[in-house]
Amino acid sequence: MSDVAVIGAGTMGHAIALVFALGGHKVRLTDTHAPTLARAPGLMHAAVETLAEAGEVSAEVRERGIGQSVRLCETLEEAVSGADLVVEAIIETEDAKRALYAQLETLMHPDAILASNTSQLDIFPLVPAALKRRTLITHYYTPPYLVDLVDVVGSAETDPAIVTQVRDMLQGIGMAPLAMGKFVPGYLANRIQAAIAAEVYSLLDQGLATAEEIDFSVIHGLALRIPVVGILAKADFTGLPLVNTVLTNGSYIPPAEPKSSPTLDALVAEGRTGVMAGKGFYDWGGRTPAELFRERDRRLLVLKQALRGVKPMMGKDTL
Repeated sequence: MSDVAVIGAGTMGHAIALVFALGGHKVRLTDTHAPTLARAPGLMHAAVETLAEAGEVSAEVRERGIGQSVRLCETLEEAVSGADLVVEAIIETEDAKRALYAQLETLMHPDAILASNTSQLDIFPLVPAALKRRTLITHYYTPPYLVDLVDVVGSAETDPAIVTQVRDMLQGIGMAPLAMGKFVPGYLANRIQAAIAAEVYSLLDQGLATAEEIDFSVIHGLALRIPVVGILAKADFTGLPLVNTVLTNGSYIPPAEPKSSPTLDALVAEGRTGVMAGKGFYDWGGRTPAELFRERDRRLLVLKQALRGVKPMMGKDTL
């Protein structure tokens, strides 16, 4: 068992802390914004309740809660002192991360590992020289207590043994770490998601489809086969000559990634900002965000449990 410090208790930070706590590690959680830190235990408790109802955690864990495994710390020094792994999950600005890393240079144990949850920034140039050998990226997907993928990326200066150590640690707590050879902005899943988003907003802005039609097509079309054959294995089943012909003869040109969307801009201007506001693309019927997140998690758990019996097909080694 390792001592893990998580810096940032917001949407991702508190959930990452929960993942490590459920994996048997002692966790210290801190945030510069006191209300955010104070809200974290309630959010973690709600997630544990949902997991327990689905049988994903034991009654003992549910009864014990996360109080014995996650300690809230008011200061960065208290959180980091003696930690084996320090997970950075603060805001996505270079200045904030650079300032934090400068503090960590003096606060972290000389052998401690620094892992950033950055979703798009190349953080390696921001890291002090003394930390470069033991710094890497571990990028989680929301909510990380349900979505297993973690992108694990080191720099040219990161000790390869540390990448292996962290990958193995994540596997040990039930995550699915993908060790990438180099940093790619957006990683893989997010880049594919960005391409889908570009098409979606283009369809909406041109008035070619509604939100309901788009989601219906994805849920009843793409979503069914992706867990089994992904994208490229699906191409193998289609037949590569046909795939090649479609690419060669296709007159359709995908849209560029948008910098803005009139449809999205209009919704935000109306205050329809999503689940937290009760309305976005959809009207969520006056239910609280907590109720909606809980219902989302319940349904994801049903799907996740069902998919455990479905082995993906990616070549002879997966048959």
